[in-house]
Amino acid sequence: MSTLGHQYDNSLVSNAFGFLRLPMNFQPYDSDADWVITGVPFDMATSGRAGGRHGPAAIRQVSTNLAWEHNRFPWNFDMRERLNVVDCGDLVYAFGDAREMSEKLQAHAEKLLAAGKRMLSFGGDHFVTLPLLRAHAKHFGKMALVHFDAHTDTYANGCEFDHGTMFYTAPKEGLIDPNHSVQIGIRTEFDKDNGFTVLDACQVNDRSVDDIIAQVKQIVGDMPGLPDL
Repeated sequence: MSTLGHQYDNSLVSNAFGFLRLPMNFQPYDSDADWVITGVPFDMATSGRAGGRHGPAAIRQVSTNLAWEHNRFPWNFDMRERLNVVDCGDLVYAFGDAREMSEKLQAHAEKLLAAGKRMLSFGGDHFVTLPLLRAHAKHFGKMALVHFDAHTDTYANGCEFDHGTMFYTAPKEGLIDPNHSVQIGIRTEFDKDNGFTVLDACQVNDRSVDDIIAQVKQIVGDMPGLPDL
């Protein structure tokens, strides 16, 4: 059911316009889109202040300021002329139900990937990466993770829904291979025996972008990769 072309059950933290003013399509699975944007307004797994649920709406709002300049420097083309990208709005789930969010997000991602689409997802707190990893690993096989963060999120605290445990859980579920994964920008204490290559904030600050990219490519190798930030 929809009203005026919009999802009737969007939450109060959702908005009704697309990222970069891209077209909205609430049923993108059978569309001709190459990429599909999904917002995930979820912040029940954070250990700090809530508010991440407003992330998708805020990202879309500020993106409108970038939409007017079609050719983004230094490229001489408009991305929208080469890729068909649609925004399918925010994931709809029962607010307060972390398990339902996780299951619905994984099912949504699986359906998009099965239809040959690629995803760009906006959180939300960082836990939303885990159901996305489950869907991508189911489709592509074990993944290489390229993770930009201040924290490694490899902590084992026993909580099923926590924004600091996803990359402790993911290797145990066989979703990612730490030996082909890299974490960039880390500036907090972490377990140095978890198998990930960590490029901490000091290293990143002292090295060139080209040098870091070359090392990331070497670590990832030929594995399917999932960037996460």
